[in-house]
Amino acid sequence: MATTQRDYYEILGLSRGASDEEIKRAFRRLAQQWHPDVNTSPEADVRFKELNEAYQVLSDPARRQAYDLFGRAGAGAGAEGFGTFGGGFQGFGDLFDAFFGAGQAGGSRRAGPPAGADLRYDLRLTFAETISGAEKTIEFKALSRCQACQGSGAAPGTQPVTCPRCGGAGEVQTVRSTMLGQVVSVSACPRCSGLGRIVEQPCPTCRGDGRVEAQRTLQVTVPPGIDEGHQIRVSGEGEAGPRGGPFGNLYVVAHVERHPALRREATELFYELPLTFTQAALGASVVVPTAEGEERIEVKPGTQPGARIRLRGRGVPQLHRPQQRGDLHVLVSVGVPTKLSRQQRELLVAYAEASGETPLHEAPGVIDKLKDALG
Repeated sequence: MATTQRDYYEILGLSRGASDEEIKRAFRRLAQQWHPDVNTSPEADVRFKELNEAYQVLSDPARRQAYDLFGRAGAGAGAEGFGTFGGGFQGFGDLFDAFFGAGQAGGSRRAGPPAGADLRYDLRLTFAETISGAEKTIEFKALSRCQACQGSGAAPGTQPVTCPRCGGAGEVQTVRSTMLGQVVSVSACPRCSGLGRIVEQPCPTCRGDGRVEAQRTLQVTVPPGIDEGHQIRVSGEGEAGPRGGPFGNLYVVAHVERHPALRREATELFYELPLTFTQAALGASVVVPTAEGEERIEVKPGTQPGARIRLRGRGVPQLHRPQQRGDLHVLVSVGVPTKLSRQQRELLVAYAEASGETPLHEAPGVIDKLKDALG
């Protein structure tokens, strides 16, 4: 009787659209579960060979494509090297990582205290400060190096001693026997938590941690052109690491106050200029806001609704290139009055007749048409 062969994606518990990383994670997880050296059930050997075969096909882009199109025949299932650790096993590195963790097989971890945590500070800025830049003084509380023990964590007059478990290396090695032979894995020393040193007499001020909370004052340079959400990285101004560990970093996040009239898009500024019909038709001298303050500009006669007046170099400085600035775009909008006095109405009717338009008494909607034309 013919046996039904399981789908490779089903074996790994994945859908056909799984990514390469999802395939790798699934194999590692299942290999840990079904490896014969770990699982003593009768079906473990068969399941593990099945996993190996599925992974070798699906982890190879060309073979995976052939399998998706033609099934096992297209992927060359059953060829030499599948299902065993003989020549052609492509998942050896992934299998090793599944059991012993990536990066533990070779090299050594850095002994010593870990770095302190990174910190975030939310800084409020005015719109003008984003244009010109600024020097801001900030204050915040953070774990800083204990002055009583100079960060060592040991009581004044004493020093930390070398960890007897790891000899100061901060790590220990574990030897395991597997079907691949003896394998050495490396992990942080449980006695000193990877520090390599032990504090026998803790500092009474910091209780052996080497850090105390303190108020910090710092001067931060805000560059011209900074925008909402931008971060300023201040290296080494985060929290102190425990027992003399290096400082983390401080990230100052900008929050910018909006301008009441100007709208910003990257380095460009936009302002909507409201004009009356007569100003647009006859021209006018008007005042518009800019990044530095108000400025008078000339509107040419016959300016149309939607026209754009560009003031070059009056926008926002480019970040890290303050000498280069964007433009200020003045967008013209022409307003139509909603209420007219009798005199205004008569003048508009006269204007319409002079323009050859239908008199008001013949076309009651002429004002509406004028509003549409000017809008």
